[in-house]
Amino acid sequence: MRILVLVFVSCFGQQLLAQSYYPPKIGKTWDTISPRQLGWCNERIDSMYQFLGEKGTKAFIVLKDGKMVLEKYYGSFTQDSAWYWASAGKSLASALVGIAQQEGLLDINDPVSKYLGKGWTSCPADKEDLITVKHQISMTTGLDYNVSSLDCMDSACLQYKADAGTQWYYHNAPYTLTHNVVAAAANKTFNLYTYQKISAPIGM
Repeated sequence: MRILVLVFVSCFGQQLLAQSYYPPKIGKTWDTISPRQLGWCNERIDSMYQFLGEKGTKAFIVLKDGKMVLEKYYGSFTQDSAWYWASAGKSLASALVGIAQQEGLLDINDPVSKYLGKGWTSCPADKEDLITVKHQISMTTGLDYNVSSLDCMDSACLQYKADAGTQWYYHNAPYTLTHNVVAAAANKTFNLYTYQKISAPIGM
């Protein structure tokens, strides 16, 4: 996909200078701008759409300065269809951790046990205390990744392998537990905090 986008970008003509646009929070009206106005290669768009369809794409959207340039859906998928967001949620979780820190509710350098309590892992206490919120969001907790499930958040699944900050591994469970950290720090559910700090303000 990255290669395709680079090829597509390489044929762009002179870009229009414009201020960023933000769609209204209420309603589905979204300003658009045509690829032709941007000097894009229109003759490449259909072949790109075909390629995306062949790769099982559900939806494809391109924005320029906030305005919709391309919007394409495949099969029965529409702009209102729900779909599993998977690891894209990590960006949202990190943003909420940052918002919580900005509001003085937490500090990413605090040990996770400050928010989840002692024994949230099965590590020795001194090793568990080394794991900070920053380690959670940077995948550097040092927790063992040779467990049966990297999604298991039970303490029995969160085992010591190395000191926090000394190794990186894409380990879902410690990262997902940032939801619990934010909820504890904000004293409200993660979903409610998400709604109040991101969803409602931007009309998401």
